[in-house]
Amino acid sequence: MIMDDQRFMSIGQVQDQYLNPNTPKTGKENNSLPVGANSFASVLNKVKEASDINNSEETVRFSKHALNRLSMRNIELTGEQMERLSRGKIEAGEKGIKDSLILVDQLAFIVNVPSSTVVTAMDQTENKSNVFTNIDGAVIA
Repeated sequence: MIMDDQRFMSIGQVQDQYLNPNTPKTGKENNSLPVGANSFASVLNKVKEASDINNSEETVRFSKHALNRLSMRNIELTGEQMERLSRGKIEAGEKGIKDSLILVDQLAFIVNVPSSTVVTAMDQTENKSNVFTNIDGAVIA
């Protein structure tokens, strides 16, 4: 197969051609990667920033078990309740508690403080025995 000296366009050039049709072509188009709001790098940075926020010391994560419990028990947390839960986790950490019972309204959460993870969650009316094991402290938030 004989090919003329045909040049193929880069993905960036094709993207610019279709996504930015009004951009004047100078003949010296840059072959670098796109840097706009929808570029891969921009999207990756947004995901990373969201991850950094979720891993900050003020937030709590929910284990798969805890998420299943919340769903099974039809428990939905408000933003204010989440904030109180996070503050309770911080207070527990300041007191040296490793595994804490945190009470928010009628909800009870077992939280592993060092990992900022809610291990399980329940409505206080469901726990008839009112016995919580494997904790070394409690916070009423």
